[in-house]
Amino acid sequence: MKILIASPEIFPFVKTGGLADVTGSLPKALKTLGVEVRVVLPKHKQIGENFPLRYKNWKIFCPVSSKMVEGEVVESEYDGIISYLIEKDEYFYRDYLYSTPDGDYLDNAERFTFFSRAILEAIKVTGYVPDVLHLNDWETALSAMFLKIHYKNDHLLKNVATLLTIHNLGYQGIFWHYDMHLLNVGWEYFTPEYLEFYGKINFLKAGIVFADIINTVSKKYSQEIQTPEFGFGLDGVLRKRASDLFGVLNGIDYEEWNPETDEKIPVKYNTNTVEKKKINKVALQKTLGLQPSEDKPLIATISRLSNQKGFDLIIPAIPQLFALGVQYVVLGTGERRFHEELEETKKRFPEVLGLKIGYDNDLAHLIEAGADIFLLPSKYEPCGLNQLYSLKYGTVPVVRATGGLDDTIIDYNENPEAGTGFKFHEYTVDAMLSAVKRALEVYRDKKSWESLIKRCMAQDFSWERSAREYIKLYELALKKHGTS
Repeated sequence: MKILIASPEIFPFVKTGGLADVTGSLPKALKTLGVEVRVVLPKHKQIGENFPLRYKNWKIFCPVSSKMVEGEVVESEYDGIISYLIEKDEYFYRDYLYSTPDGDYLDNAERFTFFSRAILEAIKVTGYVPDVLHLNDWETALSAMFLKIHYKNDHLLKNVATLLTIHNLGYQGIFWHYDMHLLNVGWEYFTPEYLEFYGKINFLKAGIVFADIINTVSKKYSQEIQTPEFGFGLDGVLRKRASDLFGVLNGIDYEEWNPETDEKIPVKYNTNTVEKKKINKVALQKTLGLQPSEDKPLIATISRLSNQKGFDLIIPAIPQLFALGVQYVVLGTGERRFHEELEETKKRFPEVLGLKIGYDNDLAHLIEAGADIFLLPSKYEPCGLNQLYSLKYGTVPVVRATGGLDDTIIDYNENPEAGTGFKFHEYTVDAMLSAVKRALEVYRDKKSWESLIKRCMAQDFSWERSAREYIKLYELALKKHGTS
């Protein structure tokens, strides 16, 4: 089986969040299981010269509106995975991938119309024709539509099946209807059955309508998005495709995230040497200017700074957290207002709040290794990866019971023998703080806490299980494509 995974970001080339981790790790797991797999992504400015770049004069020409846009496919590689980078500096040589702190790039519709078309043209010029094209999120979703409309009679591409993975339904690629000309499809597709979404164009909806098979990144989220509460206006179209909609829980890459082998942390440790975690804790405290203390509870959040991730709960609750006698560390980037509110809070509590606005992979590893508790009170969470990293590092998760967080964490108070964290249900500051207090009660009981840490570290969320489920979905996509 030959698979091509298309994504707007793939680790280690470039990363803004969990999407890059997933699309970077899944190919390696598939390859281990004997699947031939390659990836394709834009050649973003951030990729630089850190990877082997092989220029083979693979020019592509993509119709975008009335113009023919020229680009080039550059071959690269990571961990034995052949990768195709779509080079078009006009679209992708920018300081950010999708948006600045002040808002989205105004030409995102054009940029990702081009990328969705370039994915298909890259197949033609490279000669790597996959059995299944695995699309990820709205930035690639138009490829499924283009295949069915523009390439339905193309001898190379007409038999390519599609799987669309929705990593976060909150991001859909919605643009005004005047951008319809970019897609080079007739206005008959601007209807509720196809692209139209409350008078606008919805790129993700196009993918949902045209892809052979669809999945999300946890079982519970695949059910939640079919409801008005979590469907972001697409619950109806998702219910219509319910028989083709599946949930596959993300895995994590234990070669990258494992305290026993992690070169990015001061002291490695495992379940037999969990006391060494305290050395990393002190190193983290010193790095972020906090008072070093092995015993003071240290809570951490690594996240995109947004409402979805619960920062409208976290920021008002910070003074109450500190009243509980804890230190708190935040690493992330996102909405400017949260940047500013956190920086103001840091001025008020400089000795107990550690803050780094930005993306810092080395610091993320140190935080996972040094913190005692990981706080993720998401409003909704398709899967979540940081709670899985936290489990491996013995950093006990406190999470809201939604989506993948609910699927992956067992509440300690409900089941002390199997519990791996603390969950709360209501999206309120009081409910979140109540869960934190329950965690701190167990933290003060050193024997119970050590037992909980070891149980967390013993959990297995490796990619092999998830990769096997994706292979089943690829087979389903091929079957569906053959009968459609």
